Order: sequence, then structure tokens, then C-alpha cells
Amino acid sequence: MIFKEIELKGAYIIELEPLKDERGYFARTYCQNEFRQNGLELTIMQCDVSYNRKKGTLRGLHYQSAPHEEVKLVSCTRGSMYDVIVDIREQSPTYCRWLAVELTEQNRKMLYIPKGFAHGFQTLADDTAVYYQMSEYYHPGLARGIRWNDSALGINWPVKISIMAAKDRQFPDFIQ
Repeated sequence: MIFKEIELKGAYIIELEPLKDERGYFARTYCQNEFRQNGLELTIMQCDVSYNRKKGTLRGLHYQSAPHEEVKLVSCTRGSMYDVIVDIREQSPTYCRWLAVELTEQNRKMLYIPKGFAHGFQTLADDTAVYYQMSEYYHPGLARGIRWNDSALGINWPVKISIMAAKDRQFPDFIQ
């Protein structure tokens, strides 16, 4: 795996290093030792899949509050997505900044999202599947969100929204 720190402090793009032969390829997607050697925390407690029927589906921006904040490792196993993270750590040098990464089944990139980030995505193709590995169990009472079109953040979503959950539309603006 190749670990590349991105502009938001503590977030990484992780690229696979496929071993190819006539059968196809084999690639490691997680190794606790390699993550630790790169200074990344991720003890996997839960894994989830999100299937999205239509291009333009928007999910988020979600996070889980203390004391059960979560690290996420996100990948796109089918289709493509515009994956967005927002640094909501008050003491961070990149506080209130956002970044988007295109994850696709072809580029096989993964996004490492540290604790203290909100996360959301928009699908860029029909039939997009997203795979999440998380460091924390889901705690419904600690689930939080930020409005997808909060003018203070100014996130540029790339395509017209086709589907969005009512709860995601009703999240509040981010209070700074």
C-alpha cells in the first residue's frame, strides 16, 4: 500500500499495489502493521456497505460525536463517487476546510478519514457501492450531521442531486 497524506491534516489517500499475473491481480487493502508504521490508527470494529442506485445520490455529511468518534477507511467497490471530508477539529490547522477525492472501482483508491471529520459523498454513476471500515461501533445517539450545502463550507457538489434522505437535508449548518 502507498500512503499519501493530503491537504487536511491526518487524512490520507491509500493506493493499492496490485501484484498482477495472468489471473488478474492481488492487493492488500489493510494491514495493521503498515498503518501503524505510517502513524495511522485503525482497529476495525465494524464494516458497512452502501449501495446507491442512481447517479447524483448524496449521503452526508455525517460524523459520530465524542466519546465514540470514528476513524473511517472508505473505498468504492463499484461505480464512482465524489467523496468529501470536512475537518471539524477545533484545534486543527485545517479546521473548517473540506476536500473531495474521486474514488472509483478503477482507481481502487481508499480514503483514510481520522477522528474529528464529517464525511459525505455523491455518486457519479448509477449502481455505485461504497465499502466502509470503521474503528468504532455505531452509536445512534451520537450520530450527527452537517448540512450538505452549508454556505460557510461552500462544498462544490459535481452533479445535480437525484436522491437524498430527508434527515440529511435537515442537518443544521456547521456552527463555528
